[in-house]
Amino acid sequence: MFEKRIFIDKSVEKLTLVLACASCLILVLIVWGLLKKSIPILEQKSLFDLLLTSSWRPLKGHFGFLPFIMGSLYVTTVAMSIAVPLSLLTSIYLSEYACRRIRNAAEPVIDLLAGIPSVVYGVWGVLTVVPFVKYLAGLFGVFTTGYSVLSAGIVLAIMIFPIIIHLSTEIFQSIPVELRNASLSLGATKWQTVKFVVIPKAMPGIIAAVVLGLSRAFGETMAILMVAGNVSKIPVSIFDPAYPLPALIANNYGEMLSIPLYDSALLFAAFLLLGIVLIFNIISKIILLRITRNTQ
Repeated sequence: MFEKRIFIDKSVEKLTLVLACASCLILVLIVWGLLKKSIPILEQKSLFDLLLTSSWRPLKGHFGFLPFIMGSLYVTTVAMSIAVPLSLLTSIYLSEYACRRIRNAAEPVIDLLAGIPSVVYGVWGVLTVVPFVKYLAGLFGVFTTGYSVLSAGIVLAIMIFPIIIHLSTEIFQSIPVELRNASLSLGATKWQTVKFVVIPKAMPGIIAAVVLGLSRAFGETMAILMVAGNVSKIPVSIFDPAYPLPALIANNYGEMLSIPLYDSALLFAAFLLLGIVLIFNIISKIILLRITRNTQ
């Protein structure tokens, strides 16, 4: 019997190792496949021309990705600027101030927001957010169709609310109650306890939640495609249209691929998008390691 248990334990250990390696191998295969398909355009065009020029004319062989990179960065920045403060304040309220009845009522709503298809968010954005942004721009004397960086940022912020709220709430609730009681026993107010005890202790988890939301925001396609405007030029203000990388790939892949290097250019855009998300995650991991080391 003892030998059988040892055999089962060793078998499970090896099986989990194989599955873990398989998960890592999937990422390697995706990177390798995208890089292989990107080689033709990298052989014809310099990386400088691809990343730092603005001319996008596939029929003439011009593939400048700068407008799409900047469009993705602008939309993501606006979305995170809206989503992070509101999500963290919501998480603090739900975990520290709200009664159980309110928390139980809020959790299904947050889960429902996470499950809504992105195309539904896109339709909602076209019907409500775009007219609102057009009206708002008019108050500042700016003409816009409403399909803009701000519209895409608002829709994207609402889409990533559930991710950051759900993770942050769980992180705050995992903080030992003894820490809160110790702070309150020393005369600190509820907010002082949250500000100086709970938030610093939860900071690594908060950063992880924000980065997860950032990765989702940077790679979102359908909803942003419907409200961003999709004009291949660098936005100057939040009321200008943008053309993020995911929208470029979704709009054009499968069409006009008979154009030389067009297929390779779009797959290079996918490789670029994956690389940017990986860089974000690596930077966040470094920050998490430093914060964890400083708090120990």
